[in-house]
Amino acid sequence: MTTANPADSDFEQSPLTQTYTQNDQTVQIDIYKSDEHGWILEIVDQDNNSTLWEDHFESDQAALQEALDALNEEGIEAFIGSF
Repeated sequence: MTTANPADSDFEQSPLTQTYTQNDQTVQIDIYKSDEHGWILEIVDQDNNSTLWEDHFESDQAALQEALDALNEEGIEAFIGSF
């Protein structure tokens, strides 16, 4: 598990950042851009545990689609709790 905090650096938050609820559980899909790395994807649970993708994305839409695909395929439970 890796945690990044966009507030600590020069990151641009995507307007596609959103909360996602499935099976009465909610996570935050955070999408933000670094000038050096492109779009970064992170899913954060209610206890501030995060899953951070190592690969970066060319667009915020591509990052959001990856998050939604992962949540649908693996289930929200895979992104909740400490790892």
